[in-house]
Amino acid sequence: MRRVLTAAAATVALLIGTGAAAYADPPTSPVPDRLPSGWAVQHDKLVWTAPRPVPMGDAAVEFWSGDRLLGRAQGTADQRTFRLDLPSETDDLSVRAGGRRLDAASPRPAARKAAPRVPGLAPATDIDPGTPGPYETTTGEYELPSVKLPDFPANVEMRGVVVAPKKAPGARPLALFLHGRHWTCFQGDDPDRITGDWPCPAGTQEVPSYRGYLQAQQLLASQGYITVSISANGINGQDFAADDGGAQARSSLVRLHLAEWAARNPALARLAPAADTSKVFLMGHSRGGEGVNRAAMDSLNPPPAAADGYHGKVSWTIRGTLLIGPTLFGHDPVPDVPSATILPGCDGDVSDLQGQMFLDATRGVGSGRALHSALYFIGANHNYFNTEWTPGQSVAPSFDDFFSDPEQPDPLCTPGTPTRLTERQQQTAGATYIATAARLFVGGDDRARPLLDGTGVSAPSANPARVLSHAIGAARTPAVVPDESVTVTGGALCKQVTRVAAEACLVNENFSGGSPHFTPFFVADDEPGRYAVRLDGAAATIRPARASSLSGASQLALRLVVPPNTTGRFGVVAVSAEGGRHDLGEVTVEGVPGTDFTTSYWGREVRVALPKGVTSLSSLELTPRQAGPAWLIDAWGWRAGTPDPRPVAMSRVDVGEVSADEGDSGTTTYQVPVAVKGKTAGKVRLFLTDPATFESRSWVADVRPGSQRLEVPVAVTGNTTYDGSVRWWVAAKAVRNTLVGDYVGGVDVREDDPRPTVTVSPASATAAEGAPLTWTVNLSAAAGVPIYVIFTPEAAEPELSTTDVDPTWFTGNSGEDPSPSRPLSGTGLQPWTIVEPGTTTATLEVPTVSDDAAEGAEKVRWQVSVYNEETGELDPLTAVEGTVTD
Repeated sequence: MRRVLTAAAATVALLIGTGAAAYADPPTSPVPDRLPSGWAVQHDKLVWTAPRPVPMGDAAVEFWSGDRLLGRAQGTADQRTFRLDLPSETDDLSVRAGGRRLDAASPRPAARKAAPRVPGLAPATDIDPGTPGPYETTTGEYELPSVKLPDFPANVEMRGVVVAPKKAPGARPLALFLHGRHWTCFQGDDPDRITGDWPCPAGTQEVPSYRGYLQAQQLLASQGYITVSISANGINGQDFAADDGGAQARSSLVRLHLAEWAARNPALARLAPAADTSKVFLMGHSRGGEGVNRAAMDSLNPPPAAADGYHGKVSWTIRGTLLIGPTLFGHDPVPDVPSATILPGCDGDVSDLQGQMFLDATRGVGSGRALHSALYFIGANHNYFNTEWTPGQSVAPSFDDFFSDPEQPDPLCTPGTPTRLTERQQQTAGATYIATAARLFVGGDDRARPLLDGTGVSAPSANPARVLSHAIGAARTPAVVPDESVTVTGGALCKQVTRVAAEACLVNENFSGGSPHFTPFFVADDEPGRYAVRLDGAAATIRPARASSLSGASQLALRLVVPPNTTGRFGVVAVSAEGGRHDLGEVTVEGVPGTDFTTSYWGREVRVALPKGVTSLSSLELTPRQAGPAWLIDAWGWRAGTPDPRPVAMSRVDVGEVSADEGDSGTTTYQVPVAVKGKTAGKVRLFLTDPATFESRSWVADVRPGSQRLEVPVAVTGNTTYDGSVRWWVAAKAVRNTLVGDYVGGVDVREDDPRPTVTVSPASATAAEGAPLTWTVNLSAAAGVPIYVIFTPEAAEPELSTTDVDPTWFTGNSGEDPSPSRPLSGTGLQPWTIVEPGTTTATLEVPTVSDDAAEGAEKVRWQVSVYNEETGELDPLTAVEGTVTD
């Protein structure tokens, strides 16, 4: 069995918000104390059952043991059950997705809070990209032959809806939309008949998620763009098996469509004028955002051929991307392709707002000329940007991903509150900012930039949405980007991702993810190289290792975080390399509106004018005018304008995997195939996770021009003890002048020793009513891993019923209610026991209850099986019986 340590993909994402019931309390009777209520071992899986059906979404569902990630969970058709191959640890279990705890009651405030303070509308811009253009539009659809993508058993559809301008002269720029991970199939309006199957079963229909962006398509088409929104149900229904969550498959699908537009496929030509594929704009929602990012990467430097579903030439140029609530599991944005990322303030799916990494993870990686913008949409949820995911608009059942407790509604995000956007408001604002990004990135209209770059203006067509922005890149140059070389006095250089609370920038105890800036990389709970500056009310001096150039900059732009719903004021002083000390005045920072259920520690951009003659910065002094914490994310020399980003094909790193037998003795070193393709020098951080301790260590490796691989040695020590197959996970993250494609791989170590022989006694146990039936499991030798022994009831005569055993024990081992009374063999009951590593025995007790009824002797018959770590199946051992006497 592999210990799966990647959160990069999941079949089902669980979206539970503020109204979750408390169903994770530990049991009080003899349920195995390793598992809390709601958890069970069934067949070969660790299983968690939610108290109500839950929807399919984009965030990865993760099972945790304490602060250790056990792996990604796979959902089932009942929309309540989530399974993971049995791990070696089952203590302190929890379920998380998007940074949010899912299997515990949401916290309840001690007292009802007032509605968070929301900023007024910012001044309007001179232009409004949300205003329709001069062209009438036409709409149609196409369907091409389905395609086979690597590692996906079933073919994937090639389908799109096109909205194009009428009578627009010449070849037109092309905008391609890709939806995220959602249900694939439905039957009528029955919410219990919505599934993630692929292909869709007979009698069901495909969920038409690709038709959900028609408003934005029509707006862009009226402005002269050909727009196509493509279907990705075939990927959504199969990406649970992909370590990267389907990012590479989505990239392949996007590029397959782009190739058809570049080749002027006749099926497309009848729907639209000729496309100018030198001017391509991509929009991706949720996992679609990660997919179009990968498509931009793969268009610059193609992936290894075996992993790619597209093998033709690149006959297009991607000018920019707009990403809505995106995932970015690999923290691998394309640094030199401009992007704008919408962060929904009431996102109940990707609730950690990890899309912030489309900005923060580009710092220092590329040239820095591409603008990367974050747009914080106050009051927007995850789903409603797509009409096919919106109740009252969709043809399939749909839902609000931000669930709210009706008894104690969230003051910011509950529908109907003044701060929560309606469906139409959210979709209109989304269309406006999609058009804004296209206008800047493809159209080159710099008048659109202030809507994206933290200037603090608004587009009237997006009203009443409050959209906050900040940005990096474009004409900015770094002044202070906190790293190990920065010295801080009066404040503290803090770690963005660490398990050591005293070193952490933010220790968040709320239900949500805290800060998007501090989103962890999926394999590392302590990530070197990521820092911010914490301010705690005292004047702080921040000094980079070398003076920064501010030549040509007219302002100093800072990204500062203050807690949600608070106001911070800071005095700003710049000290130049020449020794001049320049008082730049005071800035006011308004915290983002937030509650316990939102991720709202988010950097606000503020700017101060630089006096003429200040061309360098040797230190920055920040003096808070208030008590309490604040954080400096970074500071930049700001200049107006949007330069040509000039993306280049930087060296690309892809992590592969290798399999090996454990061996009986000695140590063998294996090299993980980390491939390098390209001619640029750069740096990449590599992570290696020990499967025994779950600890990750990392180091920075040099990528040299012309190199073909990086050396990642993994030492495997053989023995003659059965200790199961394991995986040593290797992951990669770009540091400078590199692209990271396949960011996860490693060494699969196969167990080559036989499992100890398992026996169970007695063959027939007896107990008086009210006493436990007991069996003992014995091993022929101690193992190095837990041995799971599972008991499955079979029909017996007369048979024990669900009300003959302890009700809490029954529910904890079946996930079912004992009433109505029914034979044990007709339930999902599956008790189990563990023979711990280094031991040879374990017991299983079945607690019975006494009653006044005269029933005579009753029996239970068990099929006993042991979980096979190598096959993932249950190996039947023997049958045993138990008799309860009246």
